[in-house]
Amino acid sequence: MARPTTAPTGNEITFAEHEIIVSKTDTHGVITYANDVFLRVAGYTEQEVIGQPHNFIRHPDMPRCVFALLWDTVKSGREIFAYVVNMARNGDHYWVFAHVTPSVDAEGRQVGYHSNRRTAYSDALPKVRDLYAQLRQEEQKHKEPAKAVEAGRRLLAKVLADQKMEYAEFVFSLSYQTQLATA
Repeated sequence: MARPTTAPTGNEITFAEHEIIVSKTDTHGVITYANDVFLRVAGYTEQEVIGQPHNFIRHPDMPRCVFALLWDTVKSGREIFAYVVNMARNGDHYWVFAHVTPSVDAEGRQVGYHSNRRTAYSDALPKVRDLYAQLRQEEQKHKEPAKAVEAGRRLLAKVLADQKMEYAEFVFSLSYQTQLATA
């Protein structure tokens, strides 16, 4: 299946707080498993997603540099938590709070990646959207994808350094603030 050419609709879709979107990929990011929540929310069948690169659901508003950070982190054997906006088959979008981990075999070799995604904390999304808009704006100044990613990485590093945080701290600070506000 080719990457969908559907344009973003601007409509946000959601899924229940108790639901978890799960997918697994090989080491190249090709989907090897997708649960029923993933399929329902994204609007695809299992046959349509298995064998596809996971980035086929990437929304154009998602900064490339955040995905580069995600992949660099899991390829190095570490887990990552990130806010991600994905695009469903019909062009609608959905925000998730993703936890991505490497999958290893009995000898400890990476054989793929496992992603669990919950609904994003809605109170955290304004800050995430603002940051991601800045990153996309910086990336769009560059025609070559590699240069765009590097420019986005530099800006992300500066923003985080100004806040004296790593990306994980930034993500959890938003989530923690939201949890405190709702407690």
